[in-house]
Amino acid sequence: MFIDTATIKIKAGDGGDGAVSFHREKYIAAGGPDGGDGGQGGNVIFIIDDGLNTLADFRYKRKFFAEDGQPGGKKRCFGKSGSNMEIRVPRGTLIYDNETGRLMYDMSGDEPFIAAKGGRGGWGNSHFATPTRQVPRFAKPGIPGDEYELRLELKLLADVGLVGFPNVGKSSLLSVVSEARPEIANYHFTTLSPVLGVIRVLEGVSFVMADIPGVIEGASAGAGLGHEFLRHIERCRLLVHMVDVSGSEGRDPLEDIAAINKELQAFNPELASRPMIIAGNKCDLADDESVERVAAAVRAQGYEFFPIMAAIAHGTDALIKKCTELLSKLPPIHEYIPGPMPQPDIDAVNDYSVTIKRRDDGAYVIEGKWLLRFLRGVNMDDYDSLQYFQHILQKSGVIDTLRQAGVADGDTVSLYNFEFDFVE
Repeated sequence: MFIDTATIKIKAGDGGDGAVSFHREKYIAAGGPDGGDGGQGGNVIFIIDDGLNTLADFRYKRKFFAEDGQPGGKKRCFGKSGSNMEIRVPRGTLIYDNETGRLMYDMSGDEPFIAAKGGRGGWGNSHFATPTRQVPRFAKPGIPGDEYELRLELKLLADVGLVGFPNVGKSSLLSVVSEARPEIANYHFTTLSPVLGVIRVLEGVSFVMADIPGVIEGASAGAGLGHEFLRHIERCRLLVHMVDVSGSEGRDPLEDIAAINKELQAFNPELASRPMIIAGNKCDLADDESVERVAAAVRAQGYEFFPIMAAIAHGTDALIKKCTELLSKLPPIHEYIPGPMPQPDIDAVNDYSVTIKRRDDGAYVIEGKWLLRFLRGVNMDDYDSLQYFQHILQKSGVIDTLRQAGVADGDTVSLYNFEFDFVE
């Protein structure tokens, strides 16, 4: 099954917590704090795998978590960093932030992409020793890793895209000019997914051609199979539009050309300006007058016309030669530029804001993301740790916010599962 879109959740590893430890050694009294720092959380990294050609691997597995960093140890030992989570995707995969819609990366080159960075490890208590605080019994917790919901979208990388109504001979052409072996039969929608073929012209000269399944009238609005695969034409540098000049399907080839061009325009206006060649197939089933009528009309519209009989490879050499000539002058396959990275919000990074509510019993309840993380490293049974806790509340403005909320001496203040009486 050809799957070219997927939505997944990723999370980088959290940083390990710093350790609370004191040096213990014979003949050395009061060795002091020696708690080590926590390890770095693992990253989530996307890697290109040329052995993959669909996103089917994400059909059932949708959550990818990197390993958390290990907590620090005694004797200033650092915690072990968490292992990275590697996610393999086919070349040409676009990675979007599903929440904002921003393109994060185009997996078209060879470089891996770090989509989510692991959190930093917390400091051990050895960092908090001062002349007046010689026995710190607290440490910093690790920082949480990045977390995203991503939308993956595969846009095949091909130099030439074959477009046209079903059963006009696209698969037959690809089978005779490359080593690709698409399914060929005399009925509509034989090809149910894009097929790539490498066309080797000369030693060191080759290009990739893609057979895009059944683009029909109304495809941009969801008709047929074309709406599922139109996105794969967007990277193509050159389009080869195949038509049945014999009209064996009861359609007029000129009307087919107009209909397909209209769908390309409706899907992406840029496609309408993409270089295009018209290949008139099944010339053996049409009389010379019909072929010449189509050729003259096509050339009048500014397109080059190549009469071919794909089933027996007649006229295909001239078509491939022209494709090679045009590709040598066209820019490389389009790569999408990631959207600008959101500028770090300094206020958000240093956001020490809190929300204060009153409980039914009159207590002041304080909540804030940074407070919850900070409290993990506070030892409420230790005087120095409580002093440090009070200093942070004062420095961050929490005490001032409480006063503005109307707190009075002796009122109860609740921080998650910790409560204390406010004292001026």
